[in-house]
Amino acid sequence: MRIYDVSVPISERTPTYPGDPGVNIKPWLSFDKGDPANVTLIDFGAHTGTHVDAPAHFIRGGCKLDQLSLDTLIGEVHIIEIPEDVIEITERHVETSIPNEATRILFKTRNSAFWNDQSAQFNTSYTCISAEAARRLVANGVKLVGIDYLSVEPFQSENFETHEVLLSNGVIIIEGLDLREVDAGVYELICLPLKIAGGSGDGAPARVVLRSMD
Repeated sequence: MRIYDVSVPISERTPTYPGDPGVNIKPWLSFDKGDPANVTLIDFGAHTGTHVDAPAHFIRGGCKLDQLSLDTLIGEVHIIEIPEDVIEITERHVETSIPNEATRILFKTRNSAFWNDQSAQFNTSYTCISAEAARRLVANGVKLVGIDYLSVEPFQSENFETHEVLLSNGVIIIEGLDLREVDAGVYELICLPLKIAGGSGDGAPARVVLRSMD
């Protein structure tokens, strides 16, 4: 059984979605300053790196992060590889690529190659998921959807329809995955976002791993 870590490391060079907080990591206590221990202060937004979107991210009164079911975040997942020339995942991709029984889907796209340089600026030309595809995923009974960049939504969307379609129907979103080393197929997903109980409950960074089913 092989384990794949598909999480993006968080550092001050990690790209963030334009308008989101940047990443600030600095020593609070340090051996070098004569302190008895090392303690690091970390300051970044809830949607930094590999992270989970809870319904409360876009849905007023929606389920908050600490209320999400681990039954959805852990279990069998299908990795669906999308051709490199695709800029938007459509309803047709969902209809032709996803098995009827699949309830957790991670899309591997051209985005994963962006992580070859994790110090690069945010790439605005990422592949996203259309609202029509989101509706088909909901109709098919999918409960979790992931993608390999920092948003499922087209860049600078004005209505955030993809997010709203998924989250209003209780579909958990994982964004910022690094699927470079993972082939299409069926795996066991283990996605554990930080259990943050304060704030608006909109989301949190997560350590996400896949285990082969062999």
